[in-house]
Amino acid sequence: MEYKQASIFDNEVKKNKPLADRMRPKTLDEFVGQEHLLGKGKLLRELIEKDNITSMILWGPPGVGKTTLAMIIANMTNSKFVTFSAVLSGIKEIKEIMAKAELDAMYGTRTVVFIDEIHRFNKAQQDAFLPHVEKGNIILIGATTENPSFEVNSALLSRSKVFVMKPLTEEDLLVLLKRALRDKERGLGMYNIEISGAQLKKIALFANGDARVALNTLEIAVMAAEVIEGKRIVTDDILADAMQKKTLLYDKEGEEHYNLISAFHKSLRNSDWDAAVYWLARMLEAGEDPLYVARRMIRFASEDIGLADPQALEMAVAAYNACHYIGMPECSVNLAQVAIYLALAPKSNAVYMAYNKAKKDAEETIAESVPMHLRNAPTKLMKELGYGKGYKYAHDFEEKITDMQCLPDNLKDRKYYVPTDSGFEKDIQRRLEQISNLKNKGK
Repeated sequence: MEYKQASIFDNEVKKNKPLADRMRPKTLDEFVGQEHLLGKGKLLRELIEKDNITSMILWGPPGVGKTTLAMIIANMTNSKFVTFSAVLSGIKEIKEIMAKAELDAMYGTRTVVFIDEIHRFNKAQQDAFLPHVEKGNIILIGATTENPSFEVNSALLSRSKVFVMKPLTEEDLLVLLKRALRDKERGLGMYNIEISGAQLKKIALFANGDARVALNTLEIAVMAAEVIEGKRIVTDDILADAMQKKTLLYDKEGEEHYNLISAFHKSLRNSDWDAAVYWLARMLEAGEDPLYVARRMIRFASEDIGLADPQALEMAVAAYNACHYIGMPECSVNLAQVAIYLALAPKSNAVYMAYNKAKKDAEETIAESVPMHLRNAPTKLMKELGYGKGYKYAHDFEEKITDMQCLPDNLKDRKYYVPTDSGFEKDIQRRLEQISNLKNKGK
Protein backbone atom coordinates (compact mmCIF):
# COMPACT_ATOMS: atom_id res chain seq x y z
CA MET A 1 0.00 0.00 0.00
CA GLU A 2 1.30 3.45 -0.87
CA TYR A 3 -0.03 6.90 0.00
CA LYS A 4 1.29 9.79 -2.05
CA GLN A 5 0.45 13.16 -3.51
CA ALA A 6 0.97 14.09 -7.14
CA SER A 7 3.41 14.39 -8.74
CA ILE A 8 4.23 10.72 -8.38
CA PHE A 9 6.67 10.90 -11.31
CA ASP A 10 9.22 12.97 -9.37
CA ASN A 11 12.58 11.22 -9.23
CA GLU A 12 11.01 8.17 -10.85
CA VAL A 13 13.56 7.62 -13.58
CA LYS A 14 16.34 5.33 -12.46
CA LYS A 15 18.61 3.64 -14.91
CA ASN A 16 18.39 0.30 -13.14
CA LYS A 17 14.66 0.08 -13.81
CA PRO A 18 13.41 -1.94 -16.79
CA LEU A 19 12.98 0.04 -19.99
CA ALA A 20 9.19 -0.37 -19.83
CA ASP A 21 9.11 1.42 -16.46
CA ARG A 22 11.52 4.14 -17.53
CA MET A 23 9.48 4.86 -20.67
CA ARG A 24 6.14 4.99 -18.87
CA PRO A 25 4.17 7.98 -20.30
CA LYS A 26 3.73 10.93 -17.94
CA THR A 27 0.92 12.74 -19.76
CA LEU A 28 -2.10 11.95 -21.87
CA ASP A 29 -0.31 13.33 -24.92
CA GLU A 30 2.49 10.79 -24.41
CA PHE A 31 0.03 7.94 -23.94
CA VAL A 32 -0.13 5.58 -26.95
CA GLY A 33 -3.23 3.62 -27.90
CA GLN A 34 -6.77 3.52 -26.48
CA GLU A 35 -7.94 6.26 -28.84
CA HIS A 36 -11.53 5.12 -28.27
CA LEU A 37 -11.15 6.30 -24.66
CA LEU A 38 -8.44 8.95 -24.69
CA GLY A 39 -8.71 10.55 -28.12
CA LYS A 40 -9.57 14.23 -28.32
CA GLY A 41 -13.14 14.79 -27.16
CA LYS A 42 -13.58 11.26 -25.77
CA LEU A 43 -15.37 10.88 -22.45
CA LEU A 44 -12.52 9.54 -20.32
CA ARG A 45 -10.06 12.16 -21.56
CA GLU A 46 -12.56 14.92 -20.84
CA LEU A 47 -13.14 13.63 -17.31
CA ILE A 48 -9.40 13.44 -16.62
CA GLU A 49 -8.52 16.84 -18.08
CA LYS A 50 -11.35 18.53 -16.19
CA ASP A 51 -10.38 16.71 -12.97
CA ASN A 52 -13.92 15.40 -12.76
CA ILE A 53 -13.35 11.64 -12.70
CA THR A 54 -15.78 9.15 -11.21
CA SER A 55 -15.15 5.68 -9.81
CA MET A 56 -14.06 3.43 -12.65
CA ILE A 57 -12.79 -0.03 -13.58
CA LEU A 58 -10.04 -0.21 -16.21
CA TRP A 59 -10.39 -3.63 -17.84
CA GLY A 60 -7.91 -4.95 -20.37
CA PRO A 61 -5.08 -7.41 -21.05
CA PRO A 62 -1.59 -6.94 -19.60
CA GLY A 63 0.64 -4.17 -20.90
CA VAL A 64 -2.00 -1.87 -22.39
CA GLY A 65 -1.56 1.02 -19.94
CA LYS A 66 -4.00 0.49 -17.08
CA THR A 67 -1.52 1.33 -14.32
CA THR A 68 0.08 4.06 -16.42
CA LEU A 69 -3.28 5.72 -16.94
CA ALA A 70 -3.94 5.62 -13.20
CA MET A 71 -0.55 7.26 -12.59
CA ILE A 72 -1.35 9.98 -15.13
CA ILE A 73 -4.64 10.63 -13.36
CA ALA A 74 -2.73 10.84 -10.07
CA ASN A 75 -0.36 13.37 -11.60
CA MET A 76 -3.20 15.52 -12.97
CA THR A 77 -5.68 15.41 -10.10
CA ASN A 78 -5.88 17.77 -7.14
CA SER A 79 -6.86 14.86 -4.93
CA LYS A 80 -4.84 12.72 -2.59
CA PHE A 81 -3.87 9.53 -4.37
CA VAL A 82 -3.65 6.16 -2.61
CA THR A 83 -2.53 2.90 -4.20
CA PHE A 84 -3.38 -0.56 -2.94
CA SER A 85 -1.86 -3.88 -3.90
CA ALA A 86 -4.34 -6.74 -3.90
CA VAL A 87 -1.52 -9.07 -2.93
CA LEU A 88 -0.19 -7.07 0.04
CA SER A 89 -3.14 -5.12 1.48
CA GLY A 90 -5.42 -6.54 4.15
CA ILE A 91 -8.72 -5.44 5.70
CA LYS A 92 -6.97 -3.61 8.55
CA GLU A 93 -4.91 -1.41 6.22
CA ILE A 94 -7.94 -0.72 4.03
CA LYS A 95 -10.07 0.38 7.00
CA GLU A 96 -7.32 2.67 8.29
CA ILE A 97 -6.98 4.48 4.97
CA MET A 98 -10.76 4.64 4.49
CA ALA A 99 -11.15 6.27 7.93
CA LYS A 100 -8.57 8.90 6.97
CA ALA A 101 -10.26 9.45 3.60
CA GLU A 102 -13.58 9.98 5.39
CA LEU A 103 -11.98 12.57 7.68
CA ASP A 104 -10.33 14.31 4.72
CA ALA A 105 -13.68 14.43 2.91
CA MET A 106 -15.18 16.33 5.84
CA TYR A 107 -12.59 19.06 5.20
CA GLY A 108 -13.21 19.07 1.46
CA THR A 109 -10.22 16.97 0.36
CA ARG A 110 -10.94 14.25 -2.15
CA THR A 111 -9.10 10.89 -2.14
CA VAL A 112 -8.55 8.79 -5.26
CA VAL A 113 -7.87 5.11 -4.50
CA PHE A 114 -6.16 2.97 -7.12
CA ILE A 115 -6.38 -0.83 -6.78
CA ASP A 116 -4.15 -2.77 -9.11
CA GLU A 117 -5.39 -6.29 -9.88
CA ILE A 118 -8.69 -5.64 -8.14
CA HIS A 119 -9.85 -9.12 -9.19
CA ARG A 120 -7.46 -10.53 -6.58
CA PHE A 121 -9.30 -8.75 -3.75
CA ASN A 122 -11.77 -11.04 -2.02
CA LYS A 123 -15.38 -10.08 -1.32
CA ALA A 124 -14.66 -8.80 2.19
CA GLN A 125 -11.85 -6.55 0.93
CA GLN A 126 -14.01 -5.16 -1.86
CA ASP A 127 -16.91 -4.62 0.55
CA ALA A 128 -14.65 -2.46 2.74
CA PHE A 129 -14.50 0.14 -0.04
CA LEU A 130 -18.21 0.12 -0.91
CA PRO A 131 -19.67 2.46 1.77
CA HIS A 132 -16.96 5.02 1.11
CA VAL A 133 -17.64 4.96 -2.63
CA GLU A 134 -21.36 5.39 -1.88
CA LYS A 135 -20.75 8.34 0.47
CA GLY A 136 -18.36 9.99 -1.96
CA ASN A 137 -15.43 9.82 0.45
CA ILE A 138 -13.28 8.21 -2.24
CA ILE A 139 -13.10 7.81 -5.97
CA LEU A 140 -12.13 4.22 -6.79
CA ILE A 141 -10.02 3.25 -9.80
CA GLY A 142 -9.64 -0.51 -10.21
CA ALA A 143 -7.43 -2.19 -12.80
CA THR A 144 -8.07 -5.77 -13.88
CA THR A 145 -7.22 -8.25 -16.60
CA GLU A 146 -10.32 -10.29 -15.72
CA ASN A 147 -13.93 -9.69 -16.70
CA PRO A 148 -15.26 -7.40 -13.93
CA SER A 149 -18.71 -8.97 -14.33
CA PHE A 150 -17.27 -12.07 -12.68
CA GLU A 151 -14.57 -10.65 -10.43
CA VAL A 152 -15.94 -7.38 -8.99
CA ASN A 153 -18.80 -7.23 -6.51
CA SER A 154 -22.01 -6.27 -8.29
CA ALA A 155 -22.70 -3.44 -5.82
CA LEU A 156 -19.25 -1.95 -6.40
CA LEU A 157 -19.51 -2.53 -10.14
CA SER A 158 -22.87 -0.75 -10.35
CA ARG A 159 -21.27 2.36 -8.85
CA SER A 160 -18.33 2.37 -11.26
CA LYS A 161 -17.92 3.09 -14.94
CA VAL A 162 -16.17 0.26 -16.79
CA PHE A 163 -13.67 1.34 -19.45
CA VAL A 164 -12.50 -1.47 -21.74
CA MET A 165 -8.87 -1.11 -22.82
CA LYS A 166 -7.81 -2.92 -25.98
CA PRO A 167 -4.54 -4.69 -26.85
CA LEU A 168 -2.11 -2.29 -28.49
CA THR A 169 -1.84 -2.55 -32.25
CA GLU A 170 1.37 -3.29 -34.12
CA GLU A 171 1.49 0.40 -35.09
CA ASP A 172 1.09 1.48 -31.44
CA LEU A 173 3.96 -0.76 -30.37
CA LEU A 174 6.21 0.49 -33.17
CA VAL A 175 5.62 4.07 -31.96
CA LEU A 176 6.70 3.05 -28.45
CA LEU A 177 9.74 1.12 -29.68
CA LYS A 178 10.99 3.97 -31.87
CA ARG A 179 10.39 6.45 -29.06
CA ALA A 180 12.52 4.34 -26.72
CA LEU A 181 15.33 4.19 -29.30
CA ARG A 182 15.33 8.00 -29.58
CA ASP A 183 14.95 8.95 -25.93
CA LYS A 184 18.39 9.70 -24.42
CA GLU A 185 17.15 10.43 -20.92
CA ARG A 186 14.82 7.51 -20.19
CA GLY A 187 15.29 5.23 -23.16
CA LEU A 188 18.13 3.78 -25.23
CA GLY A 189 19.04 6.92 -27.16
CA MET A 190 22.45 7.17 -25.50
CA TYR A 191 23.53 4.07 -27.43
CA ASN A 192 24.44 3.91 -31.11
CA ILE A 193 22.03 1.12 -32.06
CA GLU A 194 21.67 -0.59 -35.40
CA ILE A 195 18.29 -2.33 -35.67
CA SER A 196 16.12 -2.62 -38.76
CA GLY A 197 12.47 -1.74 -39.22
CA ALA A 198 11.76 -5.40 -39.99
CA GLN A 199 13.30 -6.40 -36.66
CA LEU A 200 11.18 -3.84 -34.80
CA LYS A 201 8.10 -5.29 -36.49
CA LYS A 202 9.11 -8.74 -35.29
CA ILE A 203 9.27 -7.43 -31.73
CA ALA A 204 5.88 -5.74 -32.10
CA LEU A 205 4.33 -8.96 -33.40
CA PHE A 206 5.98 -11.03 -30.69
CA ALA A 207 4.68 -8.69 -27.96
CA ASN A 208 1.09 -9.59 -28.83
CA GLY A 209 -0.36 -6.19 -27.87
CA ASP A 210 1.69 -5.86 -24.65
CA ALA A 211 3.86 -2.71 -24.42
CA ARG A 212 5.82 -4.07 -21.46
CA VAL A 213 6.85 -7.17 -23.39
CA ALA A 214 7.80 -5.13 -26.45
CA LEU A 215 10.01 -2.64 -24.60
CA ASN A 216 11.70 -5.18 -22.37
CA THR A 217 12.40 -7.44 -25.37
CA LEU A 218 14.00 -4.50 -27.17
CA GLU A 219 16.15 -3.73 -24.13
CA ILE A 220 17.34 -7.33 -23.83
CA ALA A 221 18.26 -7.42 -27.52
CA VAL A 222 20.14 -4.12 -27.35
CA MET A 223 22.03 -5.06 -24.18
CA ALA A 224 23.00 -8.42 -25.70
CA ALA A 225 24.09 -6.90 -29.03
CA GLU A 226 27.75 -7.04 -29.99
CA VAL A 227 29.48 -3.65 -30.01
CA ILE A 228 31.46 -3.09 -33.19
CA GLU A 229 33.26 0.23 -33.66
CA GLY A 230 31.04 1.87 -31.07
CA LYS A 231 27.82 0.56 -32.60
CA ARG A 232 25.46 -1.95 -31.00
CA ILE A 233 24.35 -4.24 -33.81
CA VAL A 234 21.17 -6.26 -33.20
CA THR A 235 21.35 -9.37 -35.37
CA ASP A 236 18.48 -11.70 -36.17
CA ASP A 237 20.06 -14.39 -34.00
CA ILE A 238 20.29 -12.09 -31.01
CA LEU A 239 16.71 -10.97 -31.55
CA ALA A 240 15.53 -14.59 -31.74
CA ASP A 241 17.27 -15.34 -28.45
CA ALA A 242 15.70 -12.27 -26.85
CA MET A 243 12.21 -13.24 -27.95
CA GLN A 244 12.40 -16.97 -27.20
CA LYS A 245 8.89 -18.49 -27.09
CA LYS A 246 5.92 -16.20 -27.54
CA THR A 247 3.80 -15.97 -24.41
CA LEU A 248 0.13 -16.28 -25.33
CA LEU A 249 -2.48 -14.49 -23.25
CA TYR A 250 -4.39 -17.25 -21.54
CA ASP A 251 -5.80 -17.89 -18.09
CA LYS A 252 -7.26 -21.34 -17.67
CA GLU A 253 -9.55 -20.03 -14.93
CA GLY A 254 -10.45 -16.73 -16.55
CA GLU A 255 -12.52 -15.27 -19.35
CA GLU A 256 -9.98 -15.87 -22.13
CA HIS A 257 -10.25 -19.59 -21.44
CA TYR A 258 -13.97 -19.46 -22.25
CA ASN A 259 -13.49 -17.08 -25.17
CA LEU A 260 -11.07 -19.44 -26.90
CA ILE A 261 -13.04 -22.63 -26.34
CA SER A 262 -16.14 -20.80 -27.56
CA ALA A 263 -14.32 -19.71 -30.73
CA PHE A 264 -13.13 -23.29 -31.25
CA HIS A 265 -16.61 -24.78 -30.76
CA LYS A 266 -18.30 -22.23 -33.03
CA SER A 267 -15.68 -22.71 -35.75
CA LEU A 268 -16.37 -26.45 -35.70
CA ARG A 269 -20.12 -25.80 -35.86
CA ASN A 270 -19.64 -23.47 -38.82
CA SER A 271 -17.57 -26.15 -40.64
CA ASP A 272 -14.52 -23.86 -40.68
CA TRP A 273 -11.70 -26.38 -40.27
CA ASP A 274 -8.93 -23.80 -40.66
CA ALA A 275 -10.29 -21.60 -37.87
CA ALA A 276 -10.87 -24.66 -35.68
CA VAL A 277 -7.24 -25.74 -36.02
CA TYR A 278 -6.03 -22.20 -35.28
CA TRP A 279 -8.06 -21.85 -32.07
CA LEU A 280 -6.99 -25.35 -31.09
CA ALA A 281 -3.33 -24.33 -31.48
CA ARG A 282 -3.92 -21.13 -29.50
CA MET A 283 -5.24 -23.16 -26.57
CA LEU A 284 -2.71 -25.98 -26.64
CA GLU A 285 0.35 -23.77 -27.10
CA ALA A 286 -0.80 -21.57 -24.20
CA GLY A 287 -0.88 -24.61 -21.92
CA GLU A 288 -4.47 -25.81 -22.02
CA ASP A 289 -5.10 -29.37 -20.86
CA PRO A 290 -5.55 -31.45 -24.06
CA LEU A 291 -8.01 -33.71 -22.23
CA TYR A 292 -10.26 -30.70 -21.63
CA VAL A 293 -10.30 -29.94 -25.37
CA ALA A 294 -10.95 -33.61 -26.15
CA ARG A 295 -13.89 -33.68 -23.72
CA ARG A 296 -15.37 -30.64 -25.43
CA MET A 297 -15.06 -32.37 -28.81
CA ILE A 298 -16.87 -35.43 -27.41
CA ARG A 299 -19.72 -33.15 -26.37
CA PHE A 300 -19.66 -31.42 -29.78
CA ALA A 301 -19.88 -34.76 -31.60
CA SER A 302 -23.32 -35.40 -30.10
CA GLU A 303 -24.58 -31.82 -29.71
CA ASP A 304 -23.79 -30.54 -33.21
CA ILE A 305 -23.38 -33.67 -35.33
CA GLY A 306 -25.27 -36.45 -33.60
CA LEU A 307 -26.67 -39.10 -35.90
CA ALA A 308 -25.85 -37.13 -39.04
CA ASP A 309 -22.48 -38.89 -38.69
CA PRO A 310 -22.50 -41.52 -35.90
CA GLN A 311 -18.76 -42.04 -36.36
CA ALA A 312 -18.05 -38.51 -35.09
CA LEU A 313 -18.55 -39.58 -31.48
CA GLU A 314 -16.20 -42.54 -31.97
CA MET A 315 -13.55 -40.22 -33.41
CA ALA A 316 -13.89 -37.76 -30.53
CA VAL A 317 -13.57 -40.52 -27.93
CA ALA A 318 -10.53 -41.83 -29.83
CA ALA A 319 -8.97 -38.36 -29.60
CA TYR A 320 -9.50 -38.36 -25.84
CA ASN A 321 -7.83 -41.77 -25.54
CA ALA A 322 -4.92 -40.64 -27.71
CA CYS A 323 -4.39 -37.60 -25.46
CA HIS A 324 -4.55 -39.81 -22.38
CA TYR A 325 -2.01 -42.28 -23.77
CA ILE A 326 0.65 -39.96 -25.20
CA GLY A 327 -0.01 -36.43 -23.85
CA MET A 328 1.39 -33.17 -25.19
CA PRO A 329 2.98 -32.23 -27.48
CA GLU A 330 2.49 -35.47 -29.45
CA CYS A 331 -1.30 -35.60 -29.06
CA SER A 332 -1.73 -32.16 -30.65
CA VAL A 333 -1.84 -33.77 -34.09
CA ASN A 334 -4.48 -36.26 -32.90
CA LEU A 335 -6.67 -33.42 -31.72
CA ALA A 336 -6.09 -31.53 -34.97
CA GLN A 337 -7.10 -34.60 -37.00
CA VAL A 338 -10.37 -35.04 -35.14
CA ALA A 339 -11.08 -31.29 -35.09
CA ILE A 340 -10.85 -31.24 -38.88
CA TYR A 341 -13.06 -34.35 -39.11
CA LEU A 342 -15.72 -32.76 -36.87
CA ALA A 343 -15.61 -29.53 -38.85
CA LEU A 344 -16.11 -31.42 -42.13
CA ALA A 345 -18.85 -33.71 -40.82
CA PRO A 346 -22.52 -33.04 -41.67
CA LYS A 347 -24.20 -31.09 -38.88
CA SER A 348 -27.36 -31.81 -36.94
CA ASN A 349 -28.54 -30.71 -33.51
CA ALA A 350 -31.55 -33.07 -33.61
CA VAL A 351 -30.24 -35.29 -30.78
CA TYR A 352 -29.44 -32.22 -28.66
CA MET A 353 -32.90 -30.77 -29.29
CA ALA A 354 -34.57 -34.14 -28.57
CA TYR A 355 -32.96 -34.35 -25.15
CA ASN A 356 -33.78 -30.74 -24.26
CA LYS A 357 -37.44 -31.22 -25.18
CA ALA A 358 -37.60 -34.41 -23.13
CA LYS A 359 -35.83 -32.69 -20.23
CA LYS A 360 -38.37 -29.85 -20.33
CA ASP A 361 -41.25 -32.32 -20.15
CA ALA A 362 -39.56 -34.23 -17.35
CA GLU A 363 -39.19 -31.02 -15.34
CA GLU A 364 -42.47 -29.27 -16.14
CA THR A 365 -45.15 -31.98 -16.48
CA ILE A 366 -46.69 -34.28 -13.90
CA ALA A 367 -44.46 -37.29 -13.36
CA GLU A 368 -46.97 -39.98 -14.20
CA SER A 369 -46.25 -43.52 -13.08
CA VAL A 370 -44.56 -45.94 -15.43
CA PRO A 371 -47.32 -47.73 -17.41
CA MET A 372 -48.09 -51.15 -15.90
CA HIS A 373 -47.20 -53.06 -19.06
CA LEU A 374 -43.66 -51.62 -18.99
CA ARG A 375 -42.95 -52.63 -15.39
CA ASN A 376 -40.96 -55.66 -14.31
CA ALA A 377 -42.74 -58.29 -12.20
CA PRO A 378 -40.05 -60.18 -10.30
CA THR A 379 -42.43 -61.22 -7.47
CA LYS A 380 -45.79 -62.98 -7.33
CA LEU A 381 -47.44 -59.95 -5.70
CA MET A 382 -46.31 -57.70 -8.51
CA LYS A 383 -47.78 -60.08 -11.09
CA GLU A 384 -51.06 -60.17 -9.16
CA LEU A 385 -51.12 -56.37 -9.15
CA GLY A 386 -50.82 -56.30 -12.94
CA TYR A 387 -47.11 -55.46 -13.33
CA GLY A 388 -46.07 -56.39 -16.87
CA LYS A 389 -49.60 -57.25 -17.98
CA GLY A 390 -50.13 -56.45 -21.66
CA TYR A 391 -46.44 -56.17 -22.48
CA LYS A 392 -45.63 -57.03 -26.10
CA TYR A 393 -42.24 -58.64 -26.69
CA ALA A 394 -40.96 -57.15 -29.95
CA HIS A 395 -39.06 -60.26 -30.97
CA ASP A 396 -42.30 -62.21 -31.07
CA PHE A 397 -43.44 -60.10 -34.01
CA GLU A 398 -42.37 -60.45 -37.63
CA GLU A 399 -41.07 -56.88 -38.03
CA LYS A 400 -39.74 -56.74 -34.43
CA ILE A 401 -42.02 -53.73 -33.87
CA THR A 402 -45.31 -53.39 -31.97
CA ASP A 403 -47.89 -50.68 -31.54
CA MET A 404 -47.37 -50.70 -27.76
CA GLN A 405 -47.46 -47.28 -26.07
CA CYS A 406 -44.21 -46.61 -24.18
CA LEU A 407 -44.77 -43.00 -23.04
CA PRO A 408 -47.09 -42.14 -20.13
CA ASP A 409 -50.63 -41.14 -21.14
CA ASN A 410 -50.05 -37.39 -20.68
CA LEU A 411 -47.14 -37.47 -23.16
CA LYS A 412 -48.21 -40.25 -25.51
CA ASP A 413 -48.17 -38.09 -28.65
CA ARG A 414 -44.88 -36.28 -27.95
CA LYS A 415 -42.19 -36.25 -30.67
CA TYR A 416 -38.72 -35.46 -29.35
CA TYR A 417 -36.29 -36.60 -32.01
CA VAL A 418 -36.84 -34.99 -35.41
CA PRO A 419 -33.98 -35.88 -37.79
CA THR A 420 -32.67 -33.39 -40.33
CA ASP A 421 -31.79 -33.96 -43.97
CA SER A 422 -28.08 -33.87 -43.11
CA GLY A 423 -25.78 -36.86 -43.63
CA PHE A 424 -26.89 -40.21 -42.24
CA GLU A 425 -30.04 -38.65 -40.77
CA LYS A 426 -31.62 -38.87 -44.23
CA ASP A 427 -31.55 -42.65 -43.83
CA ILE A 428 -32.80 -42.36 -40.26
CA GLN A 429 -35.75 -40.29 -41.47
CA ARG A 430 -36.75 -43.06 -43.86
CA ARG A 431 -36.45 -45.64 -41.08
CA LEU A 432 -38.63 -43.54 -38.74
CA GLU A 433 -41.32 -43.32 -41.41
CA GLN A 434 -41.14 -47.09 -41.93
CA ILE A 435 -41.49 -47.74 -38.18
CA SER A 436 -44.42 -45.30 -37.89
CA ASN A 437 -46.23 -47.01 -40.77
CA LEU A 438 -45.78 -50.45 -39.19
CA LYS A 439 -47.03 -49.20 -35.81
CA ASN A 440 -50.08 -47.60 -37.40
CA LYS A 441 -50.77 -50.81 -39.34
CA GLY A 442 -50.91 -52.79 -36.10
CA LYS A 443 -53.55 -50.54 -34.54
